[in-house]
Amino acid sequence: MKIFICDGTVKCFYTAVFDAYREKECVITSDDATQLSLDSEIIKVVANNEKADRVEKGIKKCDSEAPYDIEFALRSGDALKEQICFGYIKKLLERKSPVKKAYNLPEVIEFNDILHKVSFEVHRLKGFLRFMESADGVLYAPYSPDNDITDLLTAHFAERLKSERFVIHDLKRKIAGMYNGHEWITGYAGEAEIYLSEYERAFETLWKKYYKAVNIESRPHEKQMKGYMPVRYWKHLPEKK
Repeated sequence: MKIFICDGTVKCFYTAVFDAYREKECVITSDDATQLSLDSEIIKVVANNEKADRVEKGIKKCDSEAPYDIEFALRSGDALKEQICFGYIKKLLERKSPVKKAYNLPEVIEFNDILHKVSFEVHRLKGFLRFMESADGVLYAPYSPDNDITDLLTAHFAERLKSERFVIHDLKRKIAGMYNGHEWITGYAGEAEIYLSEYERAFETLWKKYYKAVNIESRPHEKQMKGYMPVRYWKHLPEKK
């Protein structure tokens, strides 16, 4: 079986789709840790603009919204995201018409599932992301999202916090979105050592005292908290530190 290894970019994925489309049995992935069978043939895919453009144009002819949906789904942290998108594309090209609402197809159900998870996390973190004020006045928000969404959140908060400078730091992927009060960019960022302002330290202390005051020890509400915010986000909350 052929296994096409991508570099994680959309262009490379579309190139892999072009090369793998007529294969009877194959896998497309960006996960280098994929378990291999004895008969596996590894193919390292190099992005090819001509091949990628042909695939994207073919998809757009079937459904003008599909390229956007596919790029959004490829932000997923699911190790099978490329294979799921590949299955969706094959059904799309096979039917030559939109299939997003064809809920009887397993490929569509899987695709819509990861699409929903990415979209829901973006929506959730627009409300849950916590900024801290650093000693030099820059707002800093560390987080570890399931999906690759830092640029989407940076664009959102650049619009919301137009007069502020801030950094949104994806600790898992070592990516940061940075806004200087005029424009924003995203790029690689390793470890960060942040010194909080006196105001932020005082505010964090008050927040912890408030949380302790409203949290009745004899009547814990951890289950309710988990419903509002999954445990995996708690490590970035001052009241849970």
